[in-house]
Order: sequence, then C-alpha cells, then structure tokens
Amino acid sequence: MLQNDSLYKKSDFRRLAEMSKLSSESYRKFTEFDKQALSEGELSEKLKEAIAVAVAHTTGCPHCIDNHVKAFKKLGGAKEEMAEVIMVATALKAGSAMAHSVNALNAYDEIEDDELYRASYFNRLKEMGQLDGERFKAFAQFDQQAMKAGLFTAKEKELMAIAVAHTTGCPYCIDIHTKAAKKAQATKEEVAEAIIVATALKAGSALSHSVNALNAYDH
Repeated sequence: MLQNDSLYKKSDFRRLAEMSKLSSESYRKFTEFDKQALSEGELSEKLKEAIAVAVAHTTGCPHCIDNHVKAFKKLGGAKEEMAEVIMVATALKAGSAMAHSVNALNAYDEIEDDELYRASYFNRLKEMGQLDGERFKAFAQFDQQAMKAGLFTAKEKELMAIAVAHTTGCPYCIDIHTKAAKKAQATKEEVAEAIIVATALKAGSALSHSVNALNAYDH
C-alpha cells in the first residue's frame, strides 16, 4: 500500500489556508461571496444551511458535508430534519438520471432533432414505466415521498430541489421544480437565493478539493 494512500482526511482541510496565499485576491472574493450567499435574506440561515447540506450531497464534497451539517445543527437543525434534506437530494440526483431517460429513448429510436432538450420530450417518461414498470413505480413512489411535506414544508423542499437541480444540471428538473416552488407560493427572490446557495456550494466544492491538488502537487 502506498505510504500516502489516503485521498481525504478532515485534517487536510487546514491546507485551504495555502490557497488564500497562492491566489489571495480570488480567494478573498470567494469567501466574501460564500458568506453573503449563506447569510439570512429572503430565506433563513437555517434553511440556507439545509439547502447547503442537500447540495453538498450532490457535489460529493465530504468537507462541505462536514462543515454545513455542523452549521445546520448549530442553528437548531435536528437529525431528523437533516435526514429529510438528504432524501430530497437523493430523490433529485436519482430524478436527474431518470429525467434524462427521455434523451436515451430519443437516441435509441434514432429521432433526428438538433434540439437535445425540449420540454415536450419529458412526455416520453411514461414509456419508462411501460418498459420497466415495477422499478419505475418504486422510484416514483420514493420521489413523491421524499418531496412530501414533513419537517420541512412543500415550498422549502421545492427550493432545495431547485438548488440541487442546478448542481445536477438537469433542465427538466429545473423546469419542473421551479414551477412547483412557484405553485407552493415561493417568490422569485426566494428561488434566486436558493440558486445562489447552490452556486456557492458548487464553487466551494471545487475549492475544497484544492487540498487534494496541493497534496498531489507536493507528492
């Protein structure tokens, strides 16, 4: 086994300070943006941290999960609430894969269309239910359960879903969950704040992984 076989240690996060010296001005601007993105606005700090936890699970950043779960807990977030957040993230990550099945159906059927994303393509999703009915039904039931109001309201869950959809890059999911959030009385300003949290977390994930780059560079 290699002497330095570990690619992720919590203690490695201390190396982030080196990035603040190697690229000082850009690092400073990021930290200012990150702080602003997570501060209270139209959405509470607690809800923003909940969104951050969801997004961190879709970017796969262990440092982000560690930091934002602790921040969420500090703001009064319960473990059961955290679990609901993670289930929303799981449903959206799975939902993105399922949504793209309509593109797979188009490709398989050799449909000649230069446009790769059309809202109307989503109508083909019912074909997945016909092709693999039992498993499609199980997914649909899980997705509905994950998005059902519980410790968080339907509106709050839809805002989480919008944020996650911006990290999975699924245009179908963005379209569906933005409309659902609006139907649940979310304002355009609240939607924008959720997207900004997702943006900060996606950027933060990239920056967090810089400690791996520093370790690789030095070894």
